[in-house]
Amino acid sequence: MTVAGARERRVRAGDVELCVAELGDPAHPTVVLVHGYPDSKEVWSEVAARLSGRFHVVLYDVRGHGGSTAPSPLRGGFTLERLTDDFLAVADAVSPGRPVHLVGHDWGSVQGWEFATVVRTRGRIASFTSMSGPSLDHFGHWINSRVRRPTPRRAAQLLGQSAKSWYVYALHTPVLPELAWRGPLGRRWPHILRRREKVGGDGYPTASLPSDAALGAWLYRDNVRARLGSPRPDAFAHVPVQLITPLDDAFLSEHLYDGLEQWAARLTRRTLDAKHWIPRTRPDQVAYWITEFVESVEGDRVLPVRSGPHAQRFGGQLVLVTGAGSGIGRATALAFAKAGARVVAVDRDAETAAETAVLAREAGAAEAWAETADVSDERAMEQLAAKVDAEYGTPDVLVNNAGIGLSGSFLTTSTEDWRRVVDVNLFGVIHGCRLFGARMAERGQGGHIVNIASAAAFQPSRALSAYATSKAAVLMLSECLRAELAGRGIGVTAVCPGIVNTGITGTARFTGVDAVEERRLRMSAARWYGVRNYPAEKVASAVLDAVVRDRAVVPVTPEARGARLMSRWMPGASRRLARVEPRL
Repeated sequence: MTVAGARERRVRAGDVELCVAELGDPAHPTVVLVHGYPDSKEVWSEVAARLSGRFHVVLYDVRGHGGSTAPSPLRGGFTLERLTDDFLAVADAVSPGRPVHLVGHDWGSVQGWEFATVVRTRGRIASFTSMSGPSLDHFGHWINSRVRRPTPRRAAQLLGQSAKSWYVYALHTPVLPELAWRGPLGRRWPHILRRREKVGGDGYPTASLPSDAALGAWLYRDNVRARLGSPRPDAFAHVPVQLITPLDDAFLSEHLYDGLEQWAARLTRRTLDAKHWIPRTRPDQVAYWITEFVESVEGDRVLPVRSGPHAQRFGGQLVLVTGAGSGIGRATALAFAKAGARVVAVDRDAETAAETAVLAREAGAAEAWAETADVSDERAMEQLAAKVDAEYGTPDVLVNNAGIGLSGSFLTTSTEDWRRVVDVNLFGVIHGCRLFGARMAERGQGGHIVNIASAAAFQPSRALSAYATSKAAVLMLSECLRAELAGRGIGVTAVCPGIVNTGITGTARFTGVDAVEERRLRMSAARWYGVRNYPAEKVASAVLDAVVRDRAVVPVTPEARGARLMSRWMPGASRRLARVEPRL
């Protein structure tokens, strides 16, 4: 099998002939994708398709894999020196006279570190993006530093990585790896990838897997012990490097990259909440980061330095926030913007949505757009979802924040009041979850949905029957959806703020009173919220933290946490408190 739409050619590299595939316009900058073990070039098919509109994309099967021939004899035929010869042969064939942008995953990244640090490739590489594969030289120095200068923390890191590297020891044994891969392990591997990594099919892995994996064992045998035992002292990268680190990698600890700046002076770090095979499970994010990095190098631009606890986590992700024109929605949109996300600010007020988009770009958003929609209008939300999908892509994070306030007793709350509160506070969330959640699930790359509920979801109140009911429904909807979507890698969080100083008091309705009294109550509520002065930015910070930690329910503010505890451990006291008539 080959990559859909690719042009194939054969390139001679010393003792082997390499199968090379190309997509895109050769006049554009060339991006060379190098696969890992036990893969073939098809591991990159999803990423390559996304890059081909802007770049000349080149993929090749490493010697002994896929459509490339194997060296003879095998021993000594897979050294990093031979692999460097292969890379240079491909680069000269596909991009003569112009440096290429190198991208590697797993053993492709191990090779890439070699290519990016040896003298003979100078001038042939413009940049290097590394994923899930360390430099064996850096790895060797990392081990030596922990053996020679041990501390409890360093010893734990060394033992942890040793446990993750179990397969390396197994691949050094003679004959057995080949028998396993050509036998039961080769047959079971696609199932293992689906179950453990959520990697889909679509022609991957290819039929050549058993042979690729058996021959690829020599990558380890020819290089690992020799290089780890005698790492080069001058393995410095001579090109800008982008490091993408999956945080749930079963084979590599993120601590392996501690201190990497001493080896790569021009280093951009990214982290991704994913497992090892991110070219298959997160192609959108990987392609976006490659594009952003390559274009910055081509344009001789420095990527913006983003600070904060989540600066590496959300860079380039697409985040859609409803009710983003003010309050918690605007604060949340700006918090994601500061972390480098692409932001879609949705509000029924076009002017305030546009203001948020401008502020998001100023705060550091990779891109930001304003969209207008009433979340209670199902047709409008369907049109919004279709437009976002066509123009911006599938959101990685959805924040259903839009909501309205309503205060008053049940007996003075009209049916129309109930419909309006439920339409916005509950059905607005339902529309967002249904339309964007379905697209997340269909894409198969995970994601996260945040539904803004309220402390009123925990605490009954004689004055908030409609509002509290709508928010309690949002909380239960979030719990149900979290259970349903867990198997698809989509997290769902209900964030429950208490009294937060936002503009909701200016639009809240009060039932059972005339217009003059309603205006007085709004002014009194606004003063009370202002005295409390809990900022929306703290809620926004809790939203980002909830996504990173994949938390189910997040009460924000002391009163929200107290209400949740009381509802769980002192329900009788909670009910007695509900009888108290609030006075503004």
